[in-house]
Amino acid sequence: MRRAYFLVPAPLSAAFAACLALGIVFSAIAQTGTPPPAGTASTLPSANQSQGQPSPAPAPDTGRYVLESQVPLVVLDVVVTDKDSHPVHGLKASAFTVLEKGRPMTVQSFEEHRFDQAPPPAPRPTKLNLGPNVFTNITYTPNNGPLNILLMDALNTPRSDQAYVRQQMLEYLKKLPEGTRIAIFGLSTRLFILQGFTTDPAVLKAVLSGKKALGSTSPLLTTPEEAEEQQEQIDNMGAMGNDPGTAQMQADMQQFQAETATFQTTLRVQYTLSAMNDLARYLSGLPGRKNLIWFSGSFPINILPDGDLENPFGAMANYEDDVKATADLLTRSQVAVYPVDGRGLFVNPAMTASVSGASMARNPQAGMKANTKFFTQTASEHFTMQAMAEQTGGKAFYNTNGLKEAVQEAIDQGSNYYTLTYTPTDRKWDGGYRNIRVKTDQADVNLFYRHGYYAQDPNTPGRGQKVLPMSAMQTAMLRGGPDPTEILFKVRIVPTAESEKTLPPANQPVGKKMKPPYRHYTIVYVADFRHVTFTTTPDGIYHGSVEYTTLVYSPEGEVMNAASNKAILNVPAAKYESMMRNGVGLHQQIGAPAKGEYFLRIGLRDITSDRVGALEVPLTAIQPVPAPAPAAGK
Repeated sequence: MRRAYFLVPAPLSAAFAACLALGIVFSAIAQTGTPPPAGTASTLPSANQSQGQPSPAPAPDTGRYVLESQVPLVVLDVVVTDKDSHPVHGLKASAFTVLEKGRPMTVQSFEEHRFDQAPPPAPRPTKLNLGPNVFTNITYTPNNGPLNILLMDALNTPRSDQAYVRQQMLEYLKKLPEGTRIAIFGLSTRLFILQGFTTDPAVLKAVLSGKKALGSTSPLLTTPEEAEEQQEQIDNMGAMGNDPGTAQMQADMQQFQAETATFQTTLRVQYTLSAMNDLARYLSGLPGRKNLIWFSGSFPINILPDGDLENPFGAMANYEDDVKATADLLTRSQVAVYPVDGRGLFVNPAMTASVSGASMARNPQAGMKANTKFFTQTASEHFTMQAMAEQTGGKAFYNTNGLKEAVQEAIDQGSNYYTLTYTPTDRKWDGGYRNIRVKTDQADVNLFYRHGYYAQDPNTPGRGQKVLPMSAMQTAMLRGGPDPTEILFKVRIVPTAESEKTLPPANQPVGKKMKPPYRHYTIVYVADFRHVTFTTTPDGIYHGSVEYTTLVYSPEGEVMNAASNKAILNVPAAKYESMMRNGVGLHQQIGAPAKGEYFLRIGLRDITSDRVGALEVPLTAIQPVPAPAPAAGK
């Protein structure tokens, strides 16, 4: 469920139009030169001055950029394929019936998307030229087709299978259809970008063949050899005797190993869901459909009680609610997930040639239990893949070695679809789940679409996720990660001409690694406040709050310094519309070593809804301020 925002002029993409709107503010800043230093008084009516200094945007109130409609709108992408998995084209709106909670919905708009009829991209630069020392998290993408993301999951996939995935992707790229836009991401204990969106297969091949894409051995996956060694330890302990003390030690060892495995699985779930959330926030500001093709060994959403353990519930966990919340965030960002089991066709690893099988030969009953556990776990993993695909409108691929064919089918499906929108008749946003069913009058076709959503107002805090290791803001501020775009903003960074011996006030250096001299940087934020939540009180005042943070990172990825502020906004109705059009200026100061290749990670968060935006700027990209001209006569 999303709110509809109508941007004028219509031919511009949402991101590009927002950039123009924010550009009005920066044109004024550019004319006045260096912004006021942090700590000066704000002229924003009723603004809280204690932690941040919001200032009104000095832009003209032209009134021509934003018309906002608070009408909830459900956007539904529907893929229709025949019995051979080929896209079905040419259907009309009358061919579809949409049911929400069993009730028919009135389709308000209908559009067919065909890859073979996508318009050519507009002749605009892929990078926005904002002028010196101005940076933004707005990414321009031509709105002439879907975006495809290949996620190489090294966290949940054995290293040997990662190599096969890369080989299959290189084979697929040999016949990549012209105009297909693909980005490549990697997942270890965090999400990172290997290659941004491009249509050049040579660039993608170079990335997949490079060292960064080679993958790594997951520290949280137990190899078959390690599992056999653990079982041998338990067997050897049992062979020591049948006295009660030995039996208790054996039970304790078995319990410990089971709980350790649960702990490792919990960590994998935490890192995986954090990465998926981060990816959804990055893609939320990009227009159109996005197809996430996720190569993984998957992960279970629950661990059932083990009756063979002394404490059957000690190794039990359930992550179903967290997976649902992540899927909901992906659907709000119009992301369809296509999970692909990177292991292909495989058997129980305990039965492979790399494992001696001695423990099973000594204890056939243990071997039977290991087989049962393997089939149960595999079924659970495939169920998770299927659930994630169904929840977001994608398709899961497993029990196949044809990974390149799976990618081809996923991209083909995700590039040929119908978009339907409707307004729900039930206007109670109580957070409950609403199932969606789509029917068509066509025979022998398959439909792929998201099967429901949580009826939660997007301007209210999201459903809590219990197992995530970091908050949305903490994840957004990780060095080298993607730039989330839930809140679009720009910054102007003004360095001091001379170095300083001390850091700016309120800076929070980490440890004692930073040594003077320092250079101070004044950062002026201008945000698109249409994506910040405001509430109103009977006196007509709009209330909102944001936090904005800058971190200084070393080349090794260590945090060296931090500056964080909070702005409490209390805006009269007469000023609210102007602020929605032109944004609000926020500023803070940060100090960094005057020498060396350091990085600024800059983030902005709506405290109420937990929406975030962030960007990363290398200090080498910031142009120095020209020295002041000498006074007359000197």
